[in-house]
Amino acid sequence: GYNKHGKTELYCNLVAEVERTREQFIVAPGQRGLVMAVFTLPSYEWVYKVIKDSFPSSKPLTRREIMDRYRLVLHHDRVGRLVDYQEFEDLALPRERFDDHLLEELVAVAGKTVQVETERVVVRHAYVGRRVYPLDLFLRERSEEEAEEAVIDWGQCLRDLAAANIFAGDTLTKNFGVTRHGRVVFYDYDELRPLTECTFRRIPPARDDFDELADQPWFSIAESDVFPEELERFMGLSGHLRDVFIEHHGELFDAAWWQDLQTRLQQGELVDFFPYNRSDGRRSH
Repeated sequence: GYNKHGKTELYCNLVAEVERTREQFIVAPGQRGLVMAVFTLPSYEWVYKVIKDSFPSSKPLTRREIMDRYRLVLHHDRVGRLVDYQEFEDLALPRERFDDHLLEELVAVAGKTVQVETERVVVRHAYVGRRVYPLDLFLRERSEEEAEEAVIDWGQCLRDLAAANIFAGDTLTKNFGVTRHGRVVFYDYDELRPLTECTFRRIPPARDDFDELADQPWFSIAESDVFPEELERFMGLSGHLRDVFIEHHGELFDAAWWQDLQTRLQQGELVDFFPYNRSDGRRSH
């Protein structure tokens, strides 16, 4: 598409929205991220994401690596499952529109990027993308029927991304969101990578009881290793919703499924994905 024209239109929309409303910027709904600080206007359909100055040891990444992943998404086939972020530099916003607590937080975690002046706040680098309903909140706050549909589409989201040679990396529900049309999308890219660069493995059997009770794994783990059996634990589902996911997408916990798809991609096959529910033909927006 016409990315630069779209970016210009988005910027005009940003300016118009800030001028139209007297709302103050707030922290975006959902759990705070380890890599990004995210803020928005309460009634606004877009969010601003700023890379933090430093990350915890659980995120051994550099700023450049994070930017490279967002650039990968920009140029990759997003199969309708990855939020499209536009990259902005030197984005100036009115100082009066920031709550003091939010501004203090932004300066504390991203002071190298967020600079406060007398009448404006200048964000030296930011990603602006569509605001969605965080999946973890959606599953807690919506009806059982809506939650079931979201869980089923969440699994389909993982399948569609895999078909496009994308492995999400961090599959926690807080890293996914639901669009206003009920479609599950992925929006946290710091651990995203090509599926063909992963090594999908089964967890080796424990040698004895000491292995079972040990705090650390009894087997070696390389940086590219992925153990699909552990996805169930990291997803954080329980009870009925867990059963629904397993019924529809249980094979995602099997390394063989990922290995087979990986082989097909490496052989040059264009794996099908569908923008609609194949059972009834309805489009998935």
